[in-house]
Amino acid sequence: MIGAERTARLTPWILASRPRTLPASVAPVLVGTAVAIHEGMFRPLPALVALLAALLLQIGSNLANDLGDYLRGTDSRGRVGPTRVTTAGLLTPRQVQAGMIVVFGLAALCGLYLIAVAGWPILVVGALAIVAAMAYTIGPLPFGYYGLGDLAVFIFFGLVAVVGTAYVQTLRITPLALLASIPIGCLITAILVVNNLRDADTDRTAGKRTLAVLLGRRGARLEYLLLLAIAYLLPLLLWLALGIAPWIMLTWLTLPLAGVQLRAVWRILGPALNKTLAGTAQLTVLYALAFAAGLILAA
Repeated sequence: MIGAERTARLTPWILASRPRTLPASVAPVLVGTAVAIHEGMFRPLPALVALLAALLLQIGSNLANDLGDYLRGTDSRGRVGPTRVTTAGLLTPRQVQAGMIVVFGLAALCGLYLIAVAGWPILVVGALAIVAAMAYTIGPLPFGYYGLGDLAVFIFFGLVAVVGTAYVQTLRITPLALLASIPIGCLITAILVVNNLRDADTDRTAGKRTLAVLLGRRGARLEYLLLLAIAYLLPLLLWLALGIAPWIMLTWLTLPLAGVQLRAVWRILGPALNKTLAGTAQLTVLYALAFAAGLILAA
């Protein structure tokens, strides 16, 4: 009985954390760490703490998004996406807010260690990451409502996450880290594109002007195609133009899965895109694993 009650209490928090989105925080840390290994400067403890911080920032962002959309009336009980715990009444706004503060506080504690390891740049990056996570849907000008969400995801889940993970181990920003951040940022942004394509009709009605709403369905699908194209062309550039060993082309082993997701994006609408959303997240992790393996073998 006690176990059942505990499970019942935890279930809303598990839903609120959106476990299916968490690969978006694991993938850049894998690649950033592989960059550090490639450059002969792997440090396991900073890499592990960076992973924990990334997961906490993702969960905190999900809680902030849940709360922000509820407060703005964006989510309805008839939404096509996964359950939003505040709108569904599984948790109160006050509970979600408290959970968000706790999670961001834990992320800040991880940040204190990383600041001790890598200096003040981590303080700036960490503070910006927390502000951005909340400002996506909370505040007077939530950028997720004005077509800027895709750019923010690319910057923070691609550029910042990959380069930051490499930096806390190597203590320098290298061209390889910058270039490696591009395909990961593209694929994680592609996850958001599927999410926003699925929700475009309800977002438009609620006044949430995501890029999928602004571009329309065809525009969003072309954006998805462009993001995948960049992700798969970048390793080719690293090999042919920059002399990275051809192991980097291991990423192309994931092309069949990318093709499946791309076909689905062009053919499917509504709740059926939930499967494509999960598939794009899976693609991101497999691509990151292949990319990381290629960098390590190329070393």
